[in-house]
Amino acid sequence: MSESTQKLSLESGRRGFLRNAGLAVAGAGALATTGLPALATSSRHRAAVHHNNDVAVLQGALALEHEGIAAYTLAGGTGLLTPDVLKIALTFLGHHKGHRDALAKIIQKAGASPVQPKTDAEYTTELKLGTLKSQSDVITFAAGLEKGAANAYVGQIAALSDHELTHLFAQLSTDEAVHWAVLDGALGHAVPAAPFLFG
Repeated sequence: MSESTQKLSLESGRRGFLRNAGLAVAGAGALATTGLPALATSSRHRAAVHHNNDVAVLQGALALEHEGIAAYTLAGGTGLLTPDVLKIALTFLGHHKGHRDALAKIIQKAGASPVQPKTDAEYTTELKLGTLKSQSDVITFAAGLEKGAANAYVGQIAALSDHELTHLFAQLSTDEAVHWAVLDGALGHAVPAAPFLFG
């Protein structure tokens, strides 16, 4: 798989997350500005809209973590990675599982049912995991996945109304950025000269 094809595939997944979360936020925002004026201006209604916005964004984030877990699990099981690289991949997998658990817990506390992961077969097809033929392919793939996730989290911070959630998303984006930096460095790429690497 070429690097440009991998990037296109990964970025389309990230854009899907941003688009879906953005649509949920836009829909709730439209609800707040239409209908009965008294309803739109009530503090209870505004709080409900913000709650729904946040839950929608959290669900998108959880779907992203499910994808990351599947990617590391399936790509790590290909036998293409050396023991040292596999150890790092398993560490990152543990981070993504921690992210998943934190997001699912918050969603449940909000009274919603956390989105469930897709099947391994669906992830294999959607992420084109069958095209990975070498350790370099796997690392390049994972680096693109992490960079896309960091951008997705940074892009959603402004959509959240709860300050504790914005703090969580900042933490999530930082983890993803660290993952990307480690993987990108392993590929021998230079640190980008331009600032504002994410978002």
